[in-house]
Amino acid sequence: MGTKRIVFIGAAGEMCRLAIRRFAVAGGDFELALYDIRPELLDPLMRQLPPGLATAARLDLYDADGLRNAVEGAALVVLGAGPYNRTAGPVMSACLAAGVPYLDFDDDIESTLHALSLHDKAQAAGVPMYIGCGASPGITNVLAADAAGELDTVENIDVYWVVGDERGSIGRAVLDHMLRVAAGPCMTWQDGGPVLHQSWLETRWTELGAGLGLTLVHETAHPEPVTLPRKFPEAKNIRCFGGLDPAPYNGLVRGLGVAVQKRQIPVEEAIDFLEALLTNKFGSVKGWRHALSGLRDLVRTGESSWTELIRFLALAAVGHTFPYKSGLKVEVTGLRGGVPTAVSRRTPVSGPGTYLFADMAAATGTACAAFMLVALDEERGTRAGVFTPEEWVEPQLFYRALERVGTPSAELLDVAY
Repeated sequence: MGTKRIVFIGAAGEMCRLAIRRFAVAGGDFELALYDIRPELLDPLMRQLPPGLATAARLDLYDADGLRNAVEGAALVVLGAGPYNRTAGPVMSACLAAGVPYLDFDDDIESTLHALSLHDKAQAAGVPMYIGCGASPGITNVLAADAAGELDTVENIDVYWVVGDERGSIGRAVLDHMLRVAAGPCMTWQDGGPVLHQSWLETRWTELGAGLGLTLVHETAHPEPVTLPRKFPEAKNIRCFGGLDPAPYNGLVRGLGVAVQKRQIPVEEAIDFLEALLTNKFGSVKGWRHALSGLRDLVRTGESSWTELIRFLALAAVGHTFPYKSGLKVEVTGLRGGVPTAVSRRTPVSGPGTYLFADMAAATGTACAAFMLVALDEERGTRAGVFTPEEWVEPQLFYRALERVGTPSAELLDVAY
């Protein structure tokens, strides 16, 4: 069949670089075309890849002619540049025009809804477009489909994610996303239909793996409650809860997110502040005013004590990095044989020495590489339209793909009933 040309746009982003490295682990007859607005940032990655596997070039994805030339004839186009509410539109349009498959790890509700609105166009063009192929959404969607497969009927789906201390390694697009999910409208699925909540206000405790244990998480704006009802329309409630570890990070992000929502601080200035903190700098006085407001709320709600906050701030001030803990969990409840039953799936390990959850980039990039393999294994022309993972990926195939890109089997899954 010849060499398949795989195009990565935004290839220099941390998560995309990881996806490229992990995809290369699986081998295969592929040619990787890496594009970025700053291709010089790809030099270290190019040295890590097998000789002749990849080429690197400059691309401004808002340059319609350049974008069209880049995607023409690709077996798959992977968009790794965020934020997706600004980048996904032009790249999806170019892929539709060129008739080539598209895949991303979009985690924004707005761009997810826009992508889903293109389903009929993609179907008519004969183009498969796979969205939300990261960790959350992505792995979480597959876990939900896997757990639901053990039930006769589905009543509730609860999705949980926690991200650990990513000091010094978070890009601005990720910080932009965090500010928007920590405050503002939160689309969710309640009592059998879509409703609008406010992010981060409702909390609950859940038992997570990966060393996290019993953890307080916050309802948050994420794509899963928007997409999962397409596969499980009979579900009564589909919710997504997220959080940061250690807990004081929740207050920092929430305080700034509320300030951005109220237009008390521009989003770029809030991102500057968070970026400064995560690179062990002090940040602006204005930023601290809003961050401390969020920290005070943690004490008011009982999520943290003043003693814990003072200790956290003292350690953070001297550049201390907290032990990395993160993970995903999905719990599905319904009936099995007429008996109310709960089925859970969660990730078992995280942190230094692990492969899948060493950090956020590892989780998202490894998942993306696995989704790519499943998509490329499909015979061309068998699928057309816009799809989220629960609609097109068979769970066992995905787990095997995770192993093909290097994930140890012991890191894949923790099953509970």
